[in-house]
Amino acid sequence: MTAPIISVIGWHDAGKTTFIVRLVEELKRRGLRVATIKHSRGHFEIDRPGSDTWRLAQAGSDVVVISGKRQMALIEQSADELSLNEIVARLPADIDLVIAEGYKSLPTPKIIVARDSVGRGRIAFSGELVALVTDGTTMTRDGVACFSPMDAAGVADLLVARGFIKPGTE
Repeated sequence: MTAPIISVIGWHDAGKTTFIVRLVEELKRRGLRVATIKHSRGHFEIDRPGSDTWRLAQAGSDVVVISGKRQMALIEQSADELSLNEIVARLPADIDLVIAEGYKSLPTPKIIVARDSVGRGRIAFSGELVALVTDGTTMTRDGVACFSPMDAAGVADLLVARGFIKPGTE
C-alpha cells in the first residue's frame, strides 16, 4: 500500500515551500515518516560539477547513488519526466504521508497556499481542495478549512481528521 499524497499548490512566491517546511516539522514532531516531492517545470541540477557523483553521471551512469552513515541519495537519468505515481512507487514502503509541491493538474487532494500580495487571483487545479493556507482575505473559502501560514499544527490535525494519515502513526 502506498502512502497518501497531498499536493501543495499556489502561485510562485506564495510561500509553498515555507509552509511545507513547517508542516513537515510538525508531522515529524508527531513521529511520522514523511516524503516530500518538489516538482520543477524545467531542468535542474542537484550535483556539484566536478564531484565524484557528477563525474560518474557524466561518464554515462543511468543511476548514481551516494550512500553514507545517515543518508543516501539517488540520481536517476530518465528520457522522460516520471509521473508522480512512478516517483511515489520508488519511495520506501514505511512512508506515512507524501507531500508534493506542485502537480496542480493531477487529481490529488490539494492544499492551496496563497498570499494577498502574490498571484493573479484563484489558481486552477484538479482534485479535492482540502485546505486553504492564506495570510489574507481575498481568496474565497467556499466552505474549505482555512489556516494561517503559521498554523501547521492545525493543518496536521485536519489531515488526521480527514484520514490522510494512517491510524496509529501520529
